[in-house]
Amino acid sequence: MDLATVWALLILFAVFAYVVMDGFDLGIGILFPAFPPGRGRDQAINSVAPVWDGNETWLVFGGGGLLAAFPLAYGVIMTALYPPVVAMLLALVFRGVAFEARWRDPAHRPWWDLAFTVGSTVAAFAQGVILGALLQGIAVEDRMYAGGWLDWLTPFSLLTGASVVVGYALLGATWLVWKTTGDTQARARRMAPPLGAGLLAGIVAVSLATLGLEFDYWNRWTRYPVVLLTAQVPLLTAILAYASWRALRRGRELAPFLLTLGLFALTFAGLCISMFPYVVPRALTVHDAAAPDASLGFMLVGAVVLVPVILAYTGWAYWVFRGKVGDEGYH
Repeated sequence: MDLATVWALLILFAVFAYVVMDGFDLGIGILFPAFPPGRGRDQAINSVAPVWDGNETWLVFGGGGLLAAFPLAYGVIMTALYPPVVAMLLALVFRGVAFEARWRDPAHRPWWDLAFTVGSTVAAFAQGVILGALLQGIAVEDRMYAGGWLDWLTPFSLLTGASVVVGYALLGATWLVWKTTGDTQARARRMAPPLGAGLLAGIVAVSLATLGLEFDYWNRWTRYPVVLLTAQVPLLTAILAYASWRALRRGRELAPFLLTLGLFALTFAGLCISMFPYVVPRALTVHDAAAPDASLGFMLVGAVVLVPVILAYTGWAYWVFRGKVGDEGYH
């Protein structure tokens, strides 16, 4: 396996780790208005208080890795997607400030709660729009972005944005089923089934719309004999969605969250089937956009050390704060 492919897999892993770990965090913010002010919201936010900022380490690693390992792709993507990227970053700043300020400034807590919700929703939606814009393709000529200011804004990118919001909300609900008790858990359990149905509908809609795009997605998914493998992705998606619904009906706590993570893993598998080896469909492959092998090899030495360290301290933090959230909370 060449160095460009290794780095592509590392960045994909970092992005997936971010979605897994920060997705339920953003989901809690999206669902925040559904919980009553006071104990309900405090319990929900305390369930992620010890780990929320560490979760975003993977976003930094993914973005920094893209810049260092695939500078051409980074330049094209950032030029094409400045508005949603800036919106995502500003939203993450808003929700980060609101996360801490709501405890330090109780007189204005309703406004901080609103900022937490809006920041979480906008960040999730922007991430979905960025994904949709990548899938639909970016105009590239002479190794530079050749499109317009709003090329990213299409019905397809809006669909992917809305689907990501619903998916993160489901992650947040199932996380709260696992980590909380009482009325907060009961509310989350009631919200999870309709959110699961919404996510499944979003996956179906985005998948069908993707097959109709100009890139050769249709051939990648339907040509024989590859279809024998790709057909397993929608089949497993249906199985996991049903298993998650059954687990919620049976009163399980951890299983719905793990099964929802499985759904996200399958969507990432589908993304790899659709795009690899392209970083920008129709325009740039991982080899076209990669830095020189000498640079990739030098950075890989650091990544081999850094990634296990990040995984170790992240795992340690989750282990220390395992179990149900009590009324005393983290703050």
